[in-house]
Amino acid sequence: MGEQFRAALRHVAYPSLLVALVVISAATLRMRWDLGRANQLFLLGTIGYMALLERLIPYEPEWVPNAREWGWYGVYFMLTMIGGALSQVPVSALVGWAAPPHGALPLWAEIPAALLLGSLANYLVHRWCHTHPRLWRLHGVHHVPDKVNVGNNGVNHLLDVLLTQGCVQFSLALAGFSEPAVFVVGLFVVAQGYFVHANIDVRLGPLNHVLAGPEQHRLHHSTDLAEAGHYGSDLSVWDHAFGSFTWRPGRRPVAVGLADPGGFPATDRVVASHLQAWRRPARAAGSPTGST
Repeated sequence: MGEQFRAALRHVAYPSLLVALVVISAATLRMRWDLGRANQLFLLGTIGYMALLERLIPYEPEWVPNAREWGWYGVYFMLTMIGGALSQVPVSALVGWAAPPHGALPLWAEIPAALLLGSLANYLVHRWCHTHPRLWRLHGVHHVPDKVNVGNNGVNHLLDVLLTQGCVQFSLALAGFSEPAVFVVGLFVVAQGYFVHANIDVRLGPLNHVLAGPEQHRLHHSTDLAEAGHYGSDLSVWDHAFGSFTWRPGRRPVAVGLADPGGFPATDRVVASHLQAWRRPARAAGSPTGST
């Protein structure tokens, strides 16, 4: 594969993801497809697309998951999908009850407003999980891997997923946004979540000031607390607003993972990773924020 092809792929990889998002959103709403099924298919398609790009244009070849790591990532992914679905039955019911079928605003105005509110809710919860010792015992599971790639985006504590998704969904529903608007924003969040974790050599340039990109999120996972930050995984506006914006063009993290690797079980210890959350939180072990 020639360098010209790789260079072109670096430029079209992200726009292609956004085009797919728009096409699938429009088709789902126009054809009245099942929103939940469309979301799941888009999720799987996004993972496959990012995994392919990691092979074609990797940022760090050593971060490409091996077969054993893919196995553990798959376990976490399935547990998150199954446990999250079962745990969020009451959340989904309340969201469906609170969210009107038609919003007060036209859909083209609802979507950006819902995106801003959902992004703010996600930002605040994410930052709180880095500063509150008990919540860090949940969220820190995500920071254990010493690589950043599309696979370990799904390495999460089930309760961390429930807390974050629940807060975002409730904020959107209680604000009165319609189900179509919440659906479209959900697809964007899925796309961004896997994009910022992808081990791909794609740079957004000045667009990083508006949308989160892989360059920023690698620094968020850095073991160097001085360069870690940037809690937004979809938009960058809230990091600018709250002083946590950390994009440094061309900056490579010293290393990624936990500043204190001994604070959490290894990723392949799935049960231990979930049970350690009930330990007495003496401090936020290895938190990128360095908070206690």
